[in-house]
Amino acid sequence: MKPGPVNIDRAVRSEPRPGTGPGPSTGRPGETEENAAKRKVSETLARLTGSGKNKGSRMRREKRDQRYQRFEEEQAAKELAGMTLQVTEFVTASELASMMNLPVTDVIKACFSLGVMVSINQRLDAETLAVIAEEYGFKVEFVGADVQQDMQEEDDDPARVEPRPPIVTVMGHVDHGKTSLLDTIRKANVIAGEAGGITQHIGAYSVLLENEKRITFLDTPGHEAFTAMRARGAQVTDIAIIVIAADDNVMPQTREAINHAQAAGVPMVFAFNKMDKEGANADKLREELSQMNILVEEWGGKHQTQEISAKKGTGVDQLLEKVLLEAEILDLKADPGKRAHGVVIESTLEQGRGYVTTLLVDSGTLRKGDVLLAGQYSGRIRNMFNERGQQVNEAPPSTPVSILGLDGAPNAGDTFQVFEDERDARVIATKRQQLQREQGIRTHKHITLDEIGRRLAIGDFKELNIIVKGDVDGSVEALTDSLLKLTTESIKVNVIHRAVGPIAESDVLLASASNAIIIGFQVRPTPGARKLAEAEEIDIRMYSIIYAAIEEIKQAMEGMLAPKEVEKVIGTAEVRETFRISKVGTVAGCYVMDGKIVRNNKVRLIRQGIVVYTGDLSDLKRFKDDAKEVTHGYECGLSIKNFNDIKVGDTLESFEMIEVKRTLEG
Repeated sequence: MKPGPVNIDRAVRSEPRPGTGPGPSTGRPGETEENAAKRKVSETLARLTGSGKNKGSRMRREKRDQRYQRFEEEQAAKELAGMTLQVTEFVTASELASMMNLPVTDVIKACFSLGVMVSINQRLDAETLAVIAEEYGFKVEFVGADVQQDMQEEDDDPARVEPRPPIVTVMGHVDHGKTSLLDTIRKANVIAGEAGGITQHIGAYSVLLENEKRITFLDTPGHEAFTAMRARGAQVTDIAIIVIAADDNVMPQTREAINHAQAAGVPMVFAFNKMDKEGANADKLREELSQMNILVEEWGGKHQTQEISAKKGTGVDQLLEKVLLEAEILDLKADPGKRAHGVVIESTLEQGRGYVTTLLVDSGTLRKGDVLLAGQYSGRIRNMFNERGQQVNEAPPSTPVSILGLDGAPNAGDTFQVFEDERDARVIATKRQQLQREQGIRTHKHITLDEIGRRLAIGDFKELNIIVKGDVDGSVEALTDSLLKLTTESIKVNVIHRAVGPIAESDVLLASASNAIIIGFQVRPTPGARKLAEAEEIDIRMYSIIYAAIEEIKQAMEGMLAPKEVEKVIGTAEVRETFRISKVGTVAGCYVMDGKIVRNNKVRLIRQGIVVYTGDLSDLKRFKDDAKEVTHGYECGLSIKNFNDIKVGDTLESFEMIEVKRTLEG
C-alpha cells in the first residue's frame, strides 16, 4: 500500500531536537558535554579558515573582499587624479596657480628659485611647468599629446626622398633693415604696405634665385612685443639670418632673436647691414658678438658673416651664397609623395572668403581638395594661392601657401596634417576643442571671500576689461600678451575676448555688458557697430602700430595720458564705380553715406573691415567742379595720392586730428 503524504512541519515539530529535551545537552546521542564543546570549537575554526563545509559563505566573503579592493583602487585613482594637472599646452603662471589652488606669488617665487624670471601672465614652457608642479606635489599631464597619438604621420619613402629648398628666417631689431633685405631679394617693395614702415605680421615668401635654386624666406617682426611670433619663426626654420645695423649696436631684441635661434638649434648667418652709412663699423659688431660667446669665421669661429647694404644691393648675392652653403651642409631632404605636414604661419577672417590660413609645408605635397586638420579646426581645401595671390593646385615641401576651407582660424604656430577621411579629422578637431574648453573652465576661478577681502584691503583696486580685434591672429596674440603684462597691483588688465575680423555689433554688446573698451588693430567697426557704440557710449580705440597701443594704454593706466592729437571721423563714403584715367590714375565714384568728405582731411581706405591704406586726397570733385567738401547724400569723384588700388565696394573714411585729453575711466 502506497504511503500518503507526510506533513513535514508537523513531523519536525513532533520530534524533539537533540539537546533540547530533558537531561544533559550533548548535541549528539551518547556524546559527552566536553566532546560536544571540542567539536563546536573545531567547526568554528574550520569555518573561519575556509576549510569547512560552508562554501557559500566563503565565496560571499571573497566577493566582499574583491569589492572592497576595487573600492580602494578607485579611491586611490580619484586621489591621484586630483593631484594630476591636465593641460593642453603651455599655460601661464596665473593659470597654473589657479589649477593648484595656490597664490600666484608662490608660483612666481618657485620660478625665481629656478632662475626663471616670469610675470603673472607669462607662459611657462613644458619643463618649467613640470618642475613647479612636482614641487607642490602635483603631476602634469599634457592631454593634447593623447590627440597627437591618434594622428598617424606617414613615414618617408627612401625611394622618393629628394632635396628641398631651405626655409630661412630673417630676424633682428626694429629698423635694422630686415624687410629692406627681403625687398632687394624679391625685387618688390613690401615696406610700402606696412604701417610706419614696420613689419606687423610674419610674411612667407618663396624666392627663385638666378642660379635656379629656391629659398623660402620668413620675415618676422622685430619689436619686442612680437617675441612669441619670432619664437615661431625660429621653430619652423632651417637657417636664421640675423640682420644687425653696422651703425648701431647689438640691441636687446637682437640678442633675443639670437637666443631663439640657439634654443632651436638653428645655424645663424650674420648680415651687417647699412655698411654704406657713415659710422658703420662691422668690427665693433663682431666684438659685441664675441662677448656673447659667438665667434664669427673671421675671428676663428664657425658663424658666417657678410657685410651688406640692403638698399643698394651690395653684398646680398654673397649673403645668399653663404645661406645656400649652410643649406648644403644641413643636407635638407623631404618626401614629396606622402601626405602633407607643416605649420600654420598666419590666419585671418576675410569677408566673402571666410577663414584664410597661411601654411608652410614641411614635408609631403599639399593639394587642392585635401582634407586638413590644423590645430582645433578642420576642413577641405577649396582653393589655394601662393604669396602673390595666384591660384595653385599643389604645394611641394618648403612652399608657403594661403588656403580657404577651414572652419575656423587656427593659431599661428599650430601644426597641420592631411587626412584621408574627413570624418577622422573632424573627430580629432572636436576632441581638441573640447580639451581647450575644459582647460578654460578649469583655469577660470570665481571670486572668493578671501579675494574680496584682499581687494578691499588694497582699496583702490580696479579692473580694466579689454576686447581685442585684429586683422591676423599673430598680431592679436602679440597685442594681448603685451596688454596682459601691463597688470599692476592696483589695476588688473583682463582681455575678455580676442578674435580676428572687423569690430562687430556683438563685440560692442559684450563691451557694454562687461564694461570694457575695444581695441582694434588694423581693423574698423562695421557701420552698425559704430552706431551701437555711440548709443552705448563704448570706447573704441583703433591703432595701426602695436606699440603705440601698448604705450597709450600704459600711460592711461598710470594717469599720465597727456593732451594729444587723436583722430575724429568726419564722414564715410562708399565706392560705387572706378575709372582709370591716364596721368591721374584711378578715380573713384563715391556716394557719401554719413557726415562729409573734406578735401584737406586725411582719408582711410577700408576693404571688408580691414584698413588697406591711409593717406591724402589728391582730388575731390562734384561733377566737373573741384569741391572743398561733399556732404551726406551727395555723389562725388575722388582720387588718392600715390594709391590706385581702389575697388568697388570699398569704404572711405575722412578724418581729422583733434587735441583732447583722454582717460580710460569705466
